[in-house]
Amino acid sequence: MSGCKGCSGNCSGCGKVLELSQGEIDLLQALGQYSFLPVARKADDMTPVYREESAYTEAEYSLFIQLLEKKNLIYLDYTPLKGAKMGLYPEYPVHGSMALTQRGQQVLDLLETQGIEK
Repeated sequence: MSGCKGCSGNCSGCGKVLELSQGEIDLLQALGQYSFLPVARKADDMTPVYREESAYTEAEYSLFIQLLEKKNLIYLDYTPLKGAKMGLYPEYPVHGSMALTQRGQQVLDLLETQGIEK
């Protein structure tokens, strides 16, 4: 799989081995069930916030999102998504969504067909 963004190979997203935490896998699987999931942030802070699930803390979800984006498995778009219910994010004025990239869909497909190697 390609898609390296010149990170010197330190992101675990380039090359033939991809390392994912259980939280990253869980979020990928959630994205596999829906076309888009909501994400928000503050106007002056690029840190993503996700509150749709509670299996992990808000800080953990934020880290998972950032890692998945760095590995080119998801993309974030802060254009408001029509019809999205953003009631869980009242203090976050910037609303958007996240979705799987083509590479993210390929990884998810591999996880579903080949399983996970620990």
